Formats: sequence, structure tokens, C-alpha cells
Amino acid sequence: MSKKQLALVIDLNVCVGCHACVTSCKEWNSAGEAGPMADENPYGKDPGGAFFNRVQTFEVGEFPNTETVHFPKSCLHCEDPPCVPVCPTGASYKRAEDGIVLVDYDKCIGCKYCAWACPYGARELDPREKVMTKCTLCVDRIYDELLPPQDRQPACVMACPTNARLFGDVHDPESVVSKAIREGGGYALMPEWETKPANHYLPRRKTEYKE
Repeated sequence: MSKKQLALVIDLNVCVGCHACVTSCKEWNSAGEAGPMADENPYGKDPGGAFFNRVQTFEVGEFPNTETVHFPKSCLHCEDPPCVPVCPTGASYKRAEDGIVLVDYDKCIGCKYCAWACPYGARELDPREKVMTKCTLCVDRIYDELLPPQDRQPACVMACPTNARLFGDVHDPESVVSKAIREGGGYALMPEWETKPANHYLPRRKTEYKE
């Protein structure tokens, strides 16, 4: 286990499904070190392409007592990532210094082994570059000393209008993410897979209205 583990905490209670995280991620990473991220037929009937971050929206409950849930999902930067040991070329790796899971495009052969191993569906094959892509936590941004300290966060965190996304070191008990997990009942996605996802979610809370 790395001493430092950078991760996201996503508050499902305030996520409104606006997709600002998706578009800001696409914009930053297409122009950055992780890009290009291809779009296929973006204005046609069947658009496609590579995304690091997606928002899944679905309804829960039974009519007429239903609720709409917006669920952002990207690479969870697992502490025991199953995508790393299955990679035949060593392209997928986990950084010791900050726990970020990355892909070395120069080594990736697009075999999709990592996508098959990932239980969260966080890997995508870029349709043009033919390499596997995933969230990098904007590693080229968070360490950029040319940016003001307050801007050294993932693009999705900077863009979220409701502050539903937090970023920090989950191994630091005093970090904003650790406090949010501890105080807000944060949980890891699908812990039964024993991958120890670093990203956590804060649960939805029902507000009772009095007539």
C-alpha cells in the first residue's frame, strides 16, 4: 500500500447530472498529455468515442415514488488494481508516490486485458489511437507549478458547480476527502471485489418535507 493515495470523493446527494465533469475532463485531457481522446460521429445518430469520466443516470423506486440518481463513474484508482497484473506489456501501472493508476501509451498494445479485469468498466479503447484510456486524476495538472495552488486539482473537480467532487489524499486523516468519508458515511464501490477502490462516494440523503 502506498503511503499517499490520491483519490476523488463524490457526493451523490448534490450531483445534479449536469455533465460538467464529463465535458471538462474531455476538454482538458484531449489537449493535455493524455490526449488526444477521439470522438466518433459526434453529431450523428450514434456518437461514440473515448471518455475518462461518464455520468450514469437512472431511476430508483417504484412509480409514483421514484427518484432520479446521477452516478458519476471513472477509474477508482484501486489500492489493489486488478488491471495492473494482467497487462502483458507492463503498460498499466500504479505509482508508488501517489497511488495513481496510469497507462503508458508507448507500451500499450490495446489487447483489452485491463478492461476485462476491471470490475467497474473504467477502461476504454480509444477508437483511433487503439490504446486503452482511463482517468489519470489529471496528473499533468495537479503537479503543474505554473498553476495557482488552488487550481492544482483535476479538471472535473474544478468544473463541478455543486462541489459534488472532492480531491485529496485518502491516507491523510486530516485531508478534506478523509473527513468527508468519515463524517458523511463515505463508501467504496463494490468492496466485495477486494480491489480497495481509493475513490469513495457519499450516499444520498432523503429530506423530509412537512406539508
